[in-house]
Amino acid sequence: MVVMVAVYGSVRLVDGGSRCAGRVEVLHRGQWGTVCGDDWDMSDAAVVCRELGCGEAVNALGKSHFGSGSGPIWMDDVDCSGSESRLKNCRSPVWGKHDCNETHNSGVICSGARLVLGSRCSGRVEVLHGESWATVCDADFNQQDAEVVCRELGCGSPVEILGAAAFGRGEGLVWSEELQCRGNESQIHFCPKSSSLKHNCSHDNDVGLVCSGSVRLVDGDSRCAGRVEVLYRGQWGSVCGNNWDMRDAAVVCRELGCGEAVDTYHESYFGSGSGPIWMDNVHCSGSESTLRNCESAGWGKHNCDHSKDAGVICSGVRVVGGSHCSGRVEVLHGESWVTVCDADFNQQDAEVVCRELGCGSLVEVLGAAAFGRGEGQVWSEKLQCRGTESQIHFCPKSSSLKHNCSHDNDVGLVCADSVRLVDGGSRCAGRVEVLHRGQWGTVCDDYWDMRDAAVVCRELGCGEAIDAPRRARFGSGSGPIWVEYANCAGSESSLKNCRSYDWGRQRCNHDEDAGAVCAEVRLVGRSHCSGRVEVLHGESWVTVCDADFNQQDAEVVCRELGCGSPVEVLGAAAFGRGKGQVWPEELQCRGNESQIHFCPKSSSLKHNCSHDNYVGLVCADSVRLVDGGHRCAGRVEVFYNRTWRSVCGKNWDIRDAAVVCRELGCGEAVFKNVQFGPRSAWMDDVNCSGSESSVKHCRSAGWVEQICNRLAGVICSGVRLVGRSRCSGRVEVLHGESWVTVCDADFDQQGAEVVCRELGCGSPVEVLGAAAFGRGEGQVWSEELQCRGTESQIHFCPKSSSLKHNCSHDNDVGLVCSESVRLVDGGSRCAGRVEVLHKGQWGTVCDDNWDMMDDAVVCRELGCGEAVDALSGAYFGSGSGPIWMDNVECRESESILKNCKSAGWGKHNCNHPKDAGVICSRVRLVGGSHCSGRVEVLHGESWVTVCDSDFDQQDAEVVCRELGCGSPVEVLGAAAFGRGEGPVWSEELQCRGNESQIHFCPKSSSLKHNCSHDNDVGLACSGHTQARLMNGSDSCSGRVELQYLSEWGTVCDVSWDMRAASVLCAQLKCGSSVAVLGSDWFGEGSGRIWADVFDCQGNETHLLKCPISSWSRTACSHKQDAGVICSGSSLASHEGGVRLSGGM
Repeated sequence: MVVMVAVYGSVRLVDGGSRCAGRVEVLHRGQWGTVCGDDWDMSDAAVVCRELGCGEAVNALGKSHFGSGSGPIWMDDVDCSGSESRLKNCRSPVWGKHDCNETHNSGVICSGARLVLGSRCSGRVEVLHGESWATVCDADFNQQDAEVVCRELGCGSPVEILGAAAFGRGEGLVWSEELQCRGNESQIHFCPKSSSLKHNCSHDNDVGLVCSGSVRLVDGDSRCAGRVEVLYRGQWGSVCGNNWDMRDAAVVCRELGCGEAVDTYHESYFGSGSGPIWMDNVHCSGSESTLRNCESAGWGKHNCDHSKDAGVICSGVRVVGGSHCSGRVEVLHGESWVTVCDADFNQQDAEVVCRELGCGSLVEVLGAAAFGRGEGQVWSEKLQCRGTESQIHFCPKSSSLKHNCSHDNDVGLVCADSVRLVDGGSRCAGRVEVLHRGQWGTVCDDYWDMRDAAVVCRELGCGEAIDAPRRARFGSGSGPIWVEYANCAGSESSLKNCRSYDWGRQRCNHDEDAGAVCAEVRLVGRSHCSGRVEVLHGESWVTVCDADFNQQDAEVVCRELGCGSPVEVLGAAAFGRGKGQVWPEELQCRGNESQIHFCPKSSSLKHNCSHDNYVGLVCADSVRLVDGGHRCAGRVEVFYNRTWRSVCGKNWDIRDAAVVCRELGCGEAVFKNVQFGPRSAWMDDVNCSGSESSVKHCRSAGWVEQICNRLAGVICSGVRLVGRSRCSGRVEVLHGESWVTVCDADFDQQGAEVVCRELGCGSPVEVLGAAAFGRGEGQVWSEELQCRGTESQIHFCPKSSSLKHNCSHDNDVGLVCSESVRLVDGGSRCAGRVEVLHKGQWGTVCDDNWDMMDDAVVCRELGCGEAVDALSGAYFGSGSGPIWMDNVECRESESILKNCKSAGWGKHNCNHPKDAGVICSRVRLVGGSHCSGRVEVLHGESWVTVCDSDFDQQDAEVVCRELGCGSPVEVLGAAAFGRGEGPVWSEELQCRGNESQIHFCPKSSSLKHNCSHDNDVGLACSGHTQARLMNGSDSCSGRVELQYLSEWGTVCDVSWDMRAASVLCAQLKCGSSVAVLGSDWFGEGSGRIWADVFDCQGNETHLLKCPISSWSRTACSHKQDAGVICSGSSLASHEGGVRLSGGM
């Protein structure tokens, strides 16, 4: 059997007929293994295709579609988000742990063609040629070729072939071959090709293609509305409406190139389909490029019938340049968006546009490109809407011959929003109501919180959310209750885009109507509670004159923002000069109003104000730390309903603490603790993602006064290190509200001890003067630290005025501390057992759920290269002392391991034989892909390039091995991957080629060459050695053939010995080697001959682990093809003469 393999770094596709299709296999600890198909879906497949440099994922297959693999099953229950760069970075249980067998292997089909600059199913045709994408000449592409491309992409049938670079001129190569597809192939890879000598083609001849798409909307009177149907395995089928929502609809609309999703339907609103029901329980995040990539129950798996077919209405019109409901009008004309002439657009047309977009009634029609000049075509038709149509598609049109229109005449439109706040006294406060199907209705307060309110405030163009009231605080509404559970993430642009199910299916009453209070004032320039004062005036934010703003006004602003009392009113643009208008009114607040909106105002005629007179304000924060000795440490208290109360400590963790520290403008969270009450509290069960601007915006059990025995506390650092890593950089100290640098003459070893301790960074390594980490900005600190070295924080050190030195930023002091995480007993600082520093003591991390995401955070924190392996079972030996962390769960966003979720410091059900380990690379390839690029080596704390004269084949072998990228393909000099930055390495590598990491290679000073970045060496790695035995009596005997990249070749018998044969037999699970034979036993091969000398010891488990010379052509002929008989072959038991060579 001929085995087809695609290899790229640490993942490959096997037995699929091309390098972009097949069974998924991953390389781990030098051995290839399979991936279990449990929960395998399109998000997982998308990561594999991206890692392989193939096109997009076309299919994700289970149940060993491409045959059963052999060897270990490395991964199970893989859970990729779809954005990872490598499959190894996706969440899965510990490597090798599974409840699977070889009949459930996962597979992937990636496309070898793509369409660019149109949509997923239309655009310029590009074909994967080797590692690069090449365009195709229009003269070399016909209807049969188009059939195959559309089929491969899952995009239905060809609609139109377009020549002359209709989708723009490509870059790079024009393909040198002519496709000769018959039209029935499943992929372009299988089409015959011939050299294209007929045409002198350039990118002006790039061919484009429009396919009919893999999703369609049926029976809705336009291509942008109807029942959802998807194309799978050549057959159209419907989608079940279970849990179908606006995020799912948004993906369909985007895939079709329509406008945004206007409405969703669940129960065959557009009639019942026929044929298969392909998808059920669809769960899109909203960012997918195609519906096929969304999570679902699996193709054809459902508990549905056609009475529940899902439907979608997308808009055929959009407004651009303003908001969801205001902007330049653009209409979908065929496949393109075109602008509309202001002379061809009237009140009736505007009514229809507002209705179609799900916005409120018309506010204003604006001509003369009020929202900016569009691009592309101006529409050649005139709308003649009556004003009652549901969509612009249904309006009569006529040719527009009256006007010579350009983009200077693009029409704009302002509609009322599709959400409003009612009975709150201003447009930015009140009961939440949404417009749906032409009728206003309320929102139920089930789980309603600050994230939901934040989306409403953003959609309305108000300030930030300051309250999310429940229980009909603004009175009970009437009419339908449209939304029961909004379930917003907080980042959505519209409430309709939140994950809410079953609009109108209410299990709620109007006593539970949700409300929102948004600020109509904001502070810009520093933090949530300090900055330049800006007031919402109509639809715009305007600044306020310092002469028109007093203490009473300040009281109201601070109160409205949920901050504490005013600390200071600052004039003369203390927080910078703003833009736009200065407010033409003077506030005359009494000081007791709840919002600036309720303050009396009068025209401001007294002052001739400019941007130099903007007023600024510092309010006390809406969160504070109490009883900790300074403002950046203590028990957490929040200000709500004009009262300070504590926060309950249930589930309080370092992510929650990080939000508090950021909100206070302190340094990073260095400790989260739980203090004991009882005390009155506002918040309980706080659950921050870590990215919120205020702890008030985190999810919690709700704002209710309660008594708690366990209270949240935080210690934030009052010092930071800037310029390299968390534990090394320029020293900056928090002085009042500002960060200031420290003079090198005022900083000593005792000061360094305290800074490193405060940051949880171990001990000082080096104090560096003369702005070693760059010159800071702002002030240089005017005090001298006089630390004793035993203080827990810099705040507690005595200080004195520094009069001795005339310091500038040229004297900014820097510091290198020893990090708060380390890798031990691995032979280098970038490999070993993971240990973390907590409360001054190093301890280990338990390997429960330890995976590559956790690994990646450690490597990033240490400034090493990327994660190569995540190891369990005390691979680097058992540690001693405490086990500090267990059940670690990092995401890709954490900067340090301490910020990852875990069971809590010191909480574990583990012992030291389960200590976690990490291997990070100390080399990286930059400017290409994970496995190709400019070589950079970690030298001390910095990445340096390598001179091409100091880098040879043996060095390349080690680099490729360390990165898990197989063998070298090519060493490239003369900055082939671009010129690097910083130093060129001053040493020459002298690797033997068998080292596991570059760290273990001998080095010598490089004095031979005067190297610059013009000589930066580059490297391409790929293709791990795969082997087979051909033409024998069974799979354990035959002619030796090895695969390099996608090419198989034989091995010359002069390069092959008994030890190499033993390794090959073990690799093939065929026992040990019995004999090495010549070509007279198994016949002559054909094609390439590999001249590699495998310097094996004989005890390796894989040829990959044997040092080898480079792959190359050889003077050998096929008469010298090597053969092998392994002990697992039936030939091994036969008696007779056997010619042996190369004995042990």
